[in-house]
Amino acid sequence: MTSRPNSLLLAVTGWHEESWLDRFRRLLPDRDTVSAREPFDPASIRYAATWKHRPGVLSNLPNLEAVFSLGAGIDHLATDPNLPDVPVLRVVDQDLTERMSEYVVMHCLMHLRKGWTYADRQRRGVWEDDREQPAARDVRVGIMGLGVLGGDSARKLRIMGFDVAGWSRTKREIDGIPTYAGEGELPAFLARTDILVVLLPLTADTRGLLDARLFAGLARDGRLGGPILVNAGRGGLQVETDILAALDDGTLKAATLDVFETEPLPSASRLWTHPAVQITPHNAAMSDPDAIASAVAAQIRRHEGGQSFINAVDLTRGY
Repeated sequence: MTSRPNSLLLAVTGWHEESWLDRFRRLLPDRDTVSAREPFDPASIRYAATWKHRPGVLSNLPNLEAVFSLGAGIDHLATDPNLPDVPVLRVVDQDLTERMSEYVVMHCLMHLRKGWTYADRQRRGVWEDDREQPAARDVRVGIMGLGVLGGDSARKLRIMGFDVAGWSRTKREIDGIPTYAGEGELPAFLARTDILVVLLPLTADTRGLLDARLFAGLARDGRLGGPILVNAGRGGLQVETDILAALDDGTLKAATLDVFETEPLPSASRLWTHPAVQITPHNAAMSDPDAIASAVAAQIRRHEGGQSFINAVDLTRGY
């Protein structure tokens, strides 16, 4: 099979492939968009758009110039030992960013205003008027991960009145928000955190970071009755046995989890039934597929117009 030059290869798993092919063919009518599931001419492929592609499918593409990750993360690419040595680009989409911030703000407010407690009391028909409730300014939120998603969430939480700080592997600056960086400043960051919001990428350094030792470092003097975990980053960041143990012994008061070590979350997991856990099915920031495809098309046109790619990632760092 012979394809025209400048073809885009779509290599996805678990997504509705035909709808993605239709989007790219509509946005890039001057080239072929082909599926990795069908025969194609390797020499015709100039770009690849992928989500959890089959390892090896991007090998032996002599004219490949860039790989686009169609999701917010790029850790799925690490499972391909034969990933070609070309720029890897992630989609930075305002729609996705806003959805993540909505999720983070919503769950911080739910914990602040005892939304889960009142929902449980309603189910049980219990009227109990809590007169003593802290204001947002009395609650310290710490955000781990200060990239595009973390930075936007931090700014919006601050608008809501929370006392916000952030931590990242390397130093980041956000106007009006104190930031911490590296292993050396992690204890001080944790010690001033009542609600820990995790938006870190999954890397060799961050895998299993959310464990018993980290939970033990969270603030014990907060107004919420104990520290709370909100993880909307990656499931590989958390040690779920440690989360359950921390909830059982009071090291953590509650946890909101959007991501899990194994997905879908197995029905036998005790996280499903633990009274202090709120679960969402990895949908904290489900971005508009049309917006993602448009961002990829814009990157291609930018590149072919002589401009540099933007939002390139360093696979050795994982972000």
